[in-house]
Amino acid sequence: MSAVDETNVEKGRVADKALGENALFGMGNPLLDISAVVDKDFLDKYGLKPNDQILAEDKHKAMFDEIAKKSKVEYHAGGSTQNSVKIAQWMIQKPHKVATFFGCIGSDRFGEILKQKAEEAHVDAHYYQQTDEPTGTCAACITGDNRSLVANLAAANCYDKEKHLDLESNWDLVEKARVYYIAEAATFAREQGFEETGDIAAIARWAQALPKVNQRRPRTVVFTQGRDDTVATVGEKVTMFPVLDIDQNDIVDTNGAGDAFVGGFLSELVQERPLEECIRAGHYAANVIIRRAGCTFPEKPNFR
Repeated sequence: MSAVDETNVEKGRVADKALGENALFGMGNPLLDISAVVDKDFLDKYGLKPNDQILAEDKHKAMFDEIAKKSKVEYHAGGSTQNSVKIAQWMIQKPHKVATFFGCIGSDRFGEILKQKAEEAHVDAHYYQQTDEPTGTCAACITGDNRSLVANLAAANCYDKEKHLDLESNWDLVEKARVYYIAEAATFAREQGFEETGDIAAIARWAQALPKVNQRRPRTVVFTQGRDDTVATVGEKVTMFPVLDIDQNDIVDTNGAGDAFVGGFLSELVQERPLEECIRAGHYAANVIIRRAGCTFPEKPNFR
């Protein structure tokens, strides 16, 4: 083996291809996460429970501006898919803007903050802006150790494919990507009407066997199950991967665990690493996020 070959081999396999910008593409509902400490009177005013997750009704619309006026407010780029690509970018670190994100926001103050937060996360966000609906938001009303989440999708539901995705400059970014993430597998399964069994391995085998245009490689299906084993199927083989152990007292917030797993998984997948490494990264990212409030993370990962 030549010296050049030796530098390109890591643990018996060819080193990963160099990553460039826009290699990972995500598309979904962008939300601006707004977190602030509130009191019981605030919860009562808007009919909220201390530990709950709901979609906003008309009576909650004024709440988002009110919570934003609290003395200590934190803003983060949120929404399930945006969380996942944000975490993937965090896991990768550099180069910046490996992750691309498309979604719809409003032409308002919250939209400008969301742009800023996506930029701070080094995600290359290209939002479709419209004026009919305000930017989607998710308020985290914190009382002690409890978090009451209220999501207002608003503009997130207003994406216009013809006015955004079909633009040549945007479609160029789609074609530039190696890996795409758009929908959760569980949502896909519901849409397909496959809910007659609680056997997660059977669902994974069913999903793996669905018709596939590209027959050159088998479909890979991965399902997470919270604290239970992660299930993965490639071809006819179903493999169970145990999650990382964690003391229950160290768990702060499990709401972002699924998004974090996807983000960690994608960070390895886009570098064409083996399935086992992708799942290990997913477990690592989820383990980090559930120790923190909201879908947040430290400055740098400690994965390797």
